Amino acid sequence: MDRYKKPRERMVETQIKARDVDNVRVLKAVSVIPRHLFVDKGLIEQAYTDSPLPIDEHQTISQPYIVALMTQALELKGKERVLEIGTGSGYQTAILAYLADRVFSVERFASLAASARKILDKLNFYNVAIRVGDGSYGWKEEAPFDGIIITAAVPDIPQYLLGQLIAGGRMVLPVGDRDVQTLYKLTRSAENPEEIIKEDLGGCRFVSLIGESGWGK
Repeated sequence: MDRYKKPRERMVETQIKARDVDNVRVLKAVSVIPRHLFVDKGLIEQAYTDSPLPIDEHQTISQPYIVALMTQALELKGKERVLEIGTGSGYQTAILAYLADRVFSVERFASLAASARKILDKLNFYNVAIRVGDGSYGWKEEAPFDGIIITAAVPDIPQYLLGQLIAGGRMVLPVGDRDVQTLYKLTRSAENPEEIIKEDLGGCRFVSLIGESGWGK
């Protein structure tokens, strides 16, 4: 019996559906993926609260609403290949794996990558590939991607990563300073691939991306 089913349902109803997330596939994903498996055991009772939580390496697992909002912005239909920058706990990765065909995730910390891999395998998400490195460089060998999601703050839009997005593809990322950012959805025009359509999804706060496109090494 899943003792976290009701807290998860309550999370979906009060934190996610009650806001701007109405994509049926995204709502299904957040209603079935066990977020409590991705948090520290000492914080497991807070797994479905409306807040980010700390994980190892001074990183965080994002607020459920932000995860759902960013995922909805990618407009995944099921056949996409998605690049994720910042595996972290692996929770966002699992949501993507549930909704897309293939997920390629880059994580700076080997310990986080290993932990996420273990949980994703336990949940049978074998459509995920994880590598350790600077996410600023994306995953050139597997590019281009239908969607790109960056789960750490960057000071500017990383043009190198944007170059790995297909025509008609979408990138979702937080841009700003180390303290506060704006969440953006970027769409590469299918008709004119040189045109990038930029949408403001609201304010947010993420840990900083450490790397070429972030704040140093």
